[in-house]
Amino acid sequence: MKIHHTAGKYYLDKSLETPPSYWLDSTPKTNYPSLAGDISVDVAVIGGGMAGISSAYLLTQEGLKVAVLEADRILQGTTAYTTAKLTSQHGLIYDKILRQIGAEKARQYAEANESAIDFVAKLVERENIDCDFTRQPAYIYTQQNKTKEKLEKELAAARQCGIDAHYVTELDLPLLIKGALRFEQQAQFHPRKYLLALAQRIGEKGGHIFEQTKAVDIRGDGPFLVLTQQDSKVKADYVVIASHYPFHILPGLYVSRIYQEREYAVVLKAKESFPGGMYINAEDPARSLRGLPTPDGERILVVGEKHRTGHGKNLTEHYKNLMEFARGLFTVEEFPYYWSTQDCTTLDEVPYIGQISKSKPNLLIATGFRKWGMTHSTVAALIIRDRIVKGYSPWQGVYDPSRQITLNSAASFVANSSLLAFDFAAGKLMRGKEIYSLSPGEAVIANMDGRRVGIYMDSEKNLHRVDTTCPHLGCEVQWNDAEMSWDCPCHGSRYDIEGNPIEGPTLKPLEKI
Repeated sequence: MKIHHTAGKYYLDKSLETPPSYWLDSTPKTNYPSLAGDISVDVAVIGGGMAGISSAYLLTQEGLKVAVLEADRILQGTTAYTTAKLTSQHGLIYDKILRQIGAEKARQYAEANESAIDFVAKLVERENIDCDFTRQPAYIYTQQNKTKEKLEKELAAARQCGIDAHYVTELDLPLLIKGALRFEQQAQFHPRKYLLALAQRIGEKGGHIFEQTKAVDIRGDGPFLVLTQQDSKVKADYVVIASHYPFHILPGLYVSRIYQEREYAVVLKAKESFPGGMYINAEDPARSLRGLPTPDGERILVVGEKHRTGHGKNLTEHYKNLMEFARGLFTVEEFPYYWSTQDCTTLDEVPYIGQISKSKPNLLIATGFRKWGMTHSTVAALIIRDRIVKGYSPWQGVYDPSRQITLNSAASFVANSSLLAFDFAAGKLMRGKEIYSLSPGEAVIANMDGRRVGIYMDSEKNLHRVDTTCPHLGCEVQWNDAEMSWDCPCHGSRYDIEGNPIEGPTLKPLEKI
């Protein structure tokens, strides 16, 4: 797709391909080999995003033999479509943690994220990594009187957890606000520049990175045997699942304890200078802003408009909403980039980081970052290193994947399970269209001899037909007109127009018709 401007309005041409994110467009592609044959290592890391690469870096620094297995190319998934904020300010989270699981766990959460920011800052300096790293204050603001009390409670909770936070009544942005919290000494950076440097250090320390090597099964209780789609095997004493959504059916009902959401981003060139700082509002729909240094000058990144994957219609409207918001603040000259992203959220909004279960203490997981993955990926790497090397992390309690379910989490579990059941049943009951017409860039779910078939017309007017049943657990996929993909509303698997997996827990493509 491409953005066009007419009479002060912006629209997206669906017949054209979506441009890459700025993070991808401004860095070189990788070309690590695929795994051919069987190997033995101390730790197998499944997933080559920020959590996986950061974990592998730290473990190789400890002298362990590590192999990273990435299904596609490293650092091209969620990591490449981020806002790239390093912050302990994650919305209105500290008051919630204090009330639900106590002061000690809230303090662990704050300390872990503040430590992660400091860790990245020191590593960038020590390794001399050129990744546009700068310290910035992070603001959460409200334009509604009813939210002021929530901000005041959040301020008290953050300070109780040891965070340097302050209440302010004005911002340097042209926004009229009712109040805001300012977190000091947060940061922003270019994630791929940072992580490509870490990937290089992994190789220098004897670690391995294998691209286009999809893990499809994990066997054993430790040592483990990781099987790949290419029939290669990796024997490992420890396995770290850093694949975003767990690809493996794990003990602990993770398919009911995690859900996936999409969010949208636009980059704009404005006549005005960005005032510095990182900003997000306290309400929905979310509006997040930060400056973006580029070789062509400063740009501004605006992010927001979240929804559960596979839900909603006319998804291109989310881009348009962000563009209109940007035009209300700045004199916009162009929108050179726009993209969407996907991330996992847990039922209590605190990530799962640590051992899968007591029965499998050497099988570790890192997921559920709730769109705060830059900081939490680093937290995950530090916890995983300490659990493997020392047997203990001071922050493991708050992130324990097997932690006790609170009353609110139990209610969320029931609600999430009910929604999954509804999405499954609704998809099966919904018939495809008998009569339809298509233009290039459009798709429809049609009825062909009693079978639901997804049909997409490309720019050459060729038709691409797929069975709409997701092979992961049998839900029916829906069309995503913003990203030209078929998305599963149950567990967030996504497929391209040919039915090939893009992301999510799925291991198989949609059936071609």
